[in-house]
Amino acid sequence: MKTPLPNTLAYAEHASEIVAKGAACIAASERFALITSLAIEGGAARAVGSLALVDQTGLMTGYLSNGCIDRDIQLHAMDALQTGQKKLIRYGDGSRYADLKLPCGGALTVLIDPAPDHAAITAAHGGFLARKPISMDFQGTDETGATLARRFTYAPQTRLVLAGRGAIFRSVAQIAHATGYDLRLLSPEAEDLAAIGHLASADPVHLTTPDGPAPLDGIDAYCAFLTLFHDHDWEPSLLKAALDTSAGFIGSLGSQRTHAMRCATLADMGIDERALKRLRGPIGLVPSLRDASSIAVSTLAEIVAAFPEAVEMQPDNTIATATVD
Repeated sequence: MKTPLPNTLAYAEHASEIVAKGAACIAASERFALITSLAIEGGAARAVGSLALVDQTGLMTGYLSNGCIDRDIQLHAMDALQTGQKKLIRYGDGSRYADLKLPCGGALTVLIDPAPDHAAITAAHGGFLARKPISMDFQGTDETGATLARRFTYAPQTRLVLAGRGAIFRSVAQIAHATGYDLRLLSPEAEDLAAIGHLASADPVHLTTPDGPAPLDGIDAYCAFLTLFHDHDWEPSLLKAALDTSAGFIGSLGSQRTHAMRCATLADMGIDERALKRLRGPIGLVPSLRDASSIAVSTLAEIVAAFPEAVEMQPDNTIATATVD
């Protein structure tokens, strides 16, 4: 191939980010190639179904390896944009590209589509914006005539709703933003909101009274809600409201003794035992930490464990047929 290799690669991770980039290209009438990992054998840096995109300028958004083959994928995508031909490429064990090794072993099959279904991408983008899981179909034929088709379902990006104040509140927000969470913030401390409010995907909410209505719009099954207060008077009304939602994770900062008192308070407010079992506390995988950044990392690790990588292959809609004599 004569296509020059660009030096532009953006490490976006979630499917919604790649789909959003595709939707933006469609709106601007710009061409792009959609890249999908259709099959994995053995170890791999990314999950099967992971997406990437190369636009007409050569910019690659997303990645399918930890740097070992992404530049070659980018090069093939740019060539596909020139030829208009789909490519189904196998890397690793059994690949014709013997000089490109996968250090983790195994093999990766990648589909490069220079003319993906614009209607499907636009619909997927709308689904993600509506916080709904979306499914997409992919199919390609390799140079031997073997056809591989897959349907993958992707959950919306995990949303993290934080209510709190102080150093831990700020640290969790900063690290969560750097990690790629869709962040929402509530605090009685205007100074905290002024410092980190720009990290949130919506206007931060200034709480004015512990007993007022809890503004918890936008919480769904793909959300984690945390209270990060040392003065726990702000928690009861917020937690009661959160337990009335479908939030996939609800947790609170504090000691074991504090959590027992918190649950007793909520029980007195009419929260039943079944609902109280949804409330995790003290949050964090590592107990008895004392500095804000470590508590933040420990807390986010627990949330990561609660929301596993959200790419699901649908076996009922999977086809793998060879048409080679």
